[in-house]
Amino acid sequence: MQATVHSIDTRRYARCIEASKRIRWDIDKDVIRGREFDTRRKFLPDGLAVMGGFGFLPAAEQRLISQIQGRTYANMFGLVERFIGAHILETSRDHRLGDQVALEALVRFTDEELKHQALFRRLEGMMAARMPAGYRFVPDADAVAGLVLSRSAWSVLALTSLIELFTQTHYRQSIGPDVQIDPLWKDVFLFHWKEESQHAILDELEWQRENAKLDDAARDRAVGDLIVLVGAVDGILQAQAEADAAYFAGACGRAVDAAERPRVRAALLHAYRWQYILSGVQLPHFGALLGGMLTGEQHGRVAAALAPLFDSASVPAVQAA
Repeated sequence: MQATVHSIDTRRYARCIEASKRIRWDIDKDVIRGREFDTRRKFLPDGLAVMGGFGFLPAAEQRLISQIQGRTYANMFGLVERFIGAHILETSRDHRLGDQVALEALVRFTDEELKHQALFRRLEGMMAARMPAGYRFVPDADAVAGLVLSRSAWSVLALTSLIELFTQTHYRQSIGPDVQIDPLWKDVFLFHWKEESQHAILDELEWQRENAKLDDAARDRAVGDLIVLVGAVDGILQAQAEADAAYFAGACGRAVDAAERPRVRAALLHAYRWQYILSGVQLPHFGALLGGMLTGEQHGRVAAALAPLFDSASVPAVQAA
């Protein structure tokens, strides 16, 4: 496939602007509303937390695992929105002397990502005040952003589209229907989902626009960049699973024996790979978008890179707890 001329669908950008104006929310007035987290409840729903992998733990410790995963979930979004916001700001430059509707949509996107980062920084402080000391979020947001942004625009938009799409699915199929999790934590991701719904559309539009610029050789290099980025994400997940297993061992109130801690780490890594990679790559819409851009050989390269992340256990569907 050679580079092609790509027309901009101004109407779709305009609909995102309209939605952005209509659902605009404030961190304090709409989301937090003077509340604190309730640590008597779980944060992440059982289906999304892949809680079946923690069946060897008693109920109270499974609740702690859910809260640890929920804290990491919030921090992971704060992490990825650092590079997403920076990249969308850069992408908007393509429209600065062209389609002003597209420009406004992407500027609004960037503004909302900055607000989300502020929200997740706020939440980390709130969770730190309610949970045992010792939690550590391993990756440095600026370093990760620098690594991601060093790769091709196509690969960054592919990764961003993956993230935005699984965000939608996680909320609609798991977080939204769950009536047992902490109400504040749930509301955070309700409001986050409302704005990310528009972001997912804009990601798709910009990814397709970028794809149309590439010839076969450039797209082949971009596929290699995407594979590198997925590997980098998995490296982050491995490090965070190790840190979260150590935090659990220190926070659960009992001695965790040498045989049990690796089981906790393995179950966390399985859950994190599901949440941040596999639940997205298995979405039909993402598969259709990616498959429509790639040759069979390129698609095979992506599939081969993902294969080691699928372990021998069946990967559960995202579901309500």
